[in-house]
Amino acid sequence: MTAAPLAHLAQPGATIAVKATPKAARNAIRLEGDVVQVSVTAAPDKGKANEAVRKLLAKELGIAKSRLQLVRGETAREKLFKILD
Repeated sequence: MTAAPLAHLAQPGATIAVKATPKAARNAIRLEGDVVQVSVTAAPDKGKANEAVRKLLAKELGIAKSRLQLVRGETAREKLFKILD
């Protein structure tokens, strides 16, 4: 079994800066410097894109999505997530 690609970022209490791209052709995630770029196919409608970003990010971190809290950027492309204990 291989480790999650971004598992090294999954420290309790850590914050992760994310740049989200909704309505992308496919779901994808990549690390560029200190910012995690996340592309999701979901549209930014009633929080669907935020939830898709949270789900994909949690999978790549190797943690439960319930441990990721959106701290800032609910309606913006630049978001800040916090990893809960």
